[in-house]
Amino acid sequence: MFKKWKEKWKVSWLQFTLIMCTFACGGSLCGFIGRKLLALTSLEKGILYFIVYIITISILWPFCVLLISIPLGQFTFFKNYLKRMGKRMTGKATTTKHIAIFASGAGSNAAKIIEHLQNNEQIKVALIVCNKPEAGVLTIAKANGVDTLLTEKENFFRGDAYVTTLKAKHIDFIVLAGFLWKVPAALIQSYPNKIINIHPALLPKYGGKGMYGHFVHEAVIANGESESGITIHYVNENFDEGKHIFQASCTVNESDTPDTLAAKIHQLEHQHFPKVVEQVVLATE
Repeated sequence: MFKKWKEKWKVSWLQFTLIMCTFACGGSLCGFIGRKLLALTSLEKGILYFIVYIITISILWPFCVLLISIPLGQFTFFKNYLKRMGKRMTGKATTTKHIAIFASGAGSNAAKIIEHLQNNEQIKVALIVCNKPEAGVLTIAKANGVDTLLTEKENFFRGDAYVTTLKAKHIDFIVLAGFLWKVPAALIQSYPNKIINIHPALLPKYGGKGMYGHFVHEAVIANGESESGITIHYVNENFDEGKHIFQASCTVNESDTPDTLAAKIHQLEHQHFPKVVEQVVLATE
């Protein structure tokens, strides 16, 4: 049971322990305060007493849990937890945001994002968009039951950039995860500040046309850089020039090759990209 909750909440065992401690301590605190408040009244223990007690601790519980969550470092978790609980109690449906992942290759980042969001009620990976019929990402989409869209250049660059199709599938947000075509203006204008990309370098270095994959890693090593990393950024009409959202770095050793550096970069991508996608999408109106 505990393992199921841990996986649903997507937390470490340490955080799970702190969450359960918060539940326990918050419950004890609201019970203690509830009894002290009722002691100030003239109510004797009986049916009315217990009815008032239950109502009192039901009102106190959210405040007590939030209070206890602060020193235990779980305030953000419980704020979101109580928000979801409130929506369920009031009958307000949780609005699910649908995202499309654009990818051209094997799709390892797409797989990590799908895995990370699989139990998230607020975000759904609804579509994989690809420009290569042989790309591995299409196999990943099929394995996870995600719809796919195979693009062709004429409609993408000189048509409506598949905006009509994306809107018909209720796509709210676009994530570029190794998509090698430049995003046309029509798509950017239809999704303002709702398209993000991950680049395998510390922008503004090693960005621009032609700078992707091994070309980036070869340039970093050729120039004797001591560090490289990833940049997650919004997409505008120029290659790799959108506003930065997140960066993470790794060291580049003298013994590194483009392949070994690529492995380090992939590790950073898989560690950070799914979490940043989740945070950005949830924060987007």
